Amino acid sequence: MSTAAAPPLISVEAISKRFAVSSRSLIDVVRGRPPVAVQAVDAVSFTVARGETLGIVGESGCGKSTLARLLVRLFEADDGRLRFEGRDVQALSGEERRRYNRRVQMIFQDPYGSLNPRLRVGACLAEALSVHRIVEPARIPARVAELIELVHLPPDAAQRYPHEFSGGQRQRIGLARALAVEPACIIADEPVSALDVSVQAQIMNLLLDLQARLGLTLVFITHDLRLVRHIAHRLAVMYLGRIVEIGPAAAIFAAPRHPYTKALLAAVPQLDPAHRLDRPAVQGELPSPLAPPPGCTFHPRCPKAQDLCRHTAPGLAAGEGAWPVACHFADPGIPLDRLEPGPASRHSEEQAL
Repeated sequence: MSTAAAPPLISVEAISKRFAVSSRSLIDVVRGRPPVAVQAVDAVSFTVARGETLGIVGESGCGKSTLARLLVRLFEADDGRLRFEGRDVQALSGEERRRYNRRVQMIFQDPYGSLNPRLRVGACLAEALSVHRIVEPARIPARVAELIELVHLPPDAAQRYPHEFSGGQRQRIGLARALAVEPACIIADEPVSALDVSVQAQIMNLLLDLQARLGLTLVFITHDLRLVRHIAHRLAVMYLGRIVEIGPAAAIFAAPRHPYTKALLAAVPQLDPAHRLDRPAVQGELPSPLAPPPGCTFHPRCPKAQDLCRHTAPGLAAGEGAWPVACHFADPGIPLDRLEPGPASRHSEEQAL
């Protein structure tokens, strides 16, 4: 897939988000100490091309879901810029803000929690069509039926409530609702992590099929590297709110440059007993985001850490012919001009799943 010549659909520039911790002691208040804040997302930058799938991976608590909510403006960024089709999203208001909300949709990990339990599925889809004026009122029932068929739900689904469906079917409803407003980009936050493996494959194949048919751009957030390996064109690895490595998925899986990425890949379960680890892939515990380590935040768990890492935070920089990585002592990776193509066809993706 070649998207180098086209301008990015989404551009994220040093975006950050902090959350204040509500509990302050009386002594803190008397002494005028500022409220403690968690740096959930810390100066994250990346772009997403039209039609591309960007996978975002990392341990729980690394800021993936917060970043997803920043992209759809469920959270407002404290710093940085978010651009869509070259326009500053934070500066949008009124009808332009509504258009952005329509063009960038989100699928949540818990489909039931994101659906109104008091609305039948047909009414839920009709509401989205009506609010955003996607079709004429007289066309809404027909469009609802089309959406239900598009995500492979039974025809009578429009008359039923969300609690009458299985988890996989609810995720299809969530996908139908997102597609109802004809988005350009879908942010998928762990959309299949709560589903059985067989159902995961069905949902992912459906999502990939719809991406190909409708020309969708995907930002796919997950902790399942086995899954993202076969669907992402590019991969971003997050640790404690920062991106530590970002580049072509095929290249990162073949020759990861950051020690954290290597550890994540080593932790993927193996069926072959000869390749199983006899010790944890990542040593130590994830540091508290309330008190991140100085310098490189990964240095307490890194086998390559040196004095420089303990006091100087590395920037996200690319080496010659390689992709960006935030590490003072990164591995060289593989030359990008020798990189084999990543997922490029629907057929190969179906085989992988």
